[in-house]
Amino acid sequence: MTLPRFCRRIEGAVFLGAITLTASLLNAQAPTLQEQLAAQYKLVKMGSDTSGYSVVEEGTLLVIQKGGLLGVPYSDNSVQSNKYENGTVKPPNALISKGIGFGMKKFGKEQTTKLFAKNDKVYPTKIDVNVEKDTVTLGIVSCDTCNKIDPPTYNKANVVFQFAKGALAKASAGEVEDTIGQLLSVSSDDQQQAKGDQTGGGDQAAQPGNQPQQAAADPPAAEPASIELGMTPAQVEAALGKPDKKVTLGAKQIYIYKDMKVTFKDGKVADVQ
Repeated sequence: MTLPRFCRRIEGAVFLGAITLTASLLNAQAPTLQEQLAAQYKLVKMGSDTSGYSVVEEGTLLVIQKGGLLGVPYSDNSVQSNKYENGTVKPPNALISKGIGFGMKKFGKEQTTKLFAKNDKVYPTKIDVNVEKDTVTLGIVSCDTCNKIDPPTYNKANVVFQFAKGALAKASAGEVEDTIGQLLSVSSDDQQQAKGDQTGGGDQAAQPGNQPQQAAADPPAAEPASIELGMTPAQVEAALGKPDKKVTLGAKQIYIYKDMKVTFKDGKVADVQ
């Protein structure tokens, strides 16, 4: 095989490898909007025992920015769906809220409802993105320990964020999160208040005996280096360390530091600048 033919084969192999790599990159799927939102909002895990429902594992703590969301106790099989569109909260139809929509009215039983207030804290229970309908549905459940509700009922609701037609297909995760944040913003708290949901003991962080030990006092700062007239180069180096530069001009020697210049004359400090 001649050298030119061998080189052409090598070049061809490299070219085919580049094409394969490019195709692999093109086929790699970017995270979907659903996946990106799921990464941003950690869902709460709920559980139940003989005492009722409780939080098993906390999710992302959210704060309601606008009142008007209508919910029901977590124990109810049904759930209220509220709509958020163009900056406005639209609660469910009043007839549905009274149980007519669920077939309860004929049994003489109306559904118990709860109106969430501004600044109530909640956890997300589910996230559902429907690009065809341009909606993002966020299920929520109240953090009753955060809201100081006793006994807890853990009211729940669905919030349907309605986007303009065709907007959701083009929207980034950040844009969707901004819209959600208008109504349900991520809490800036350290979530210490919410720890009681998991243990059932309330805000333990604030109780006596649970405070972390105070960190040991920092050691006193070292005395600043002192340079005086008449000091020798060895004494200056002991105080300031090795200079960045040394300049010798006959009987005069200059030590140059980052923020200081020390001039020696006949082996003694004569000037400091």
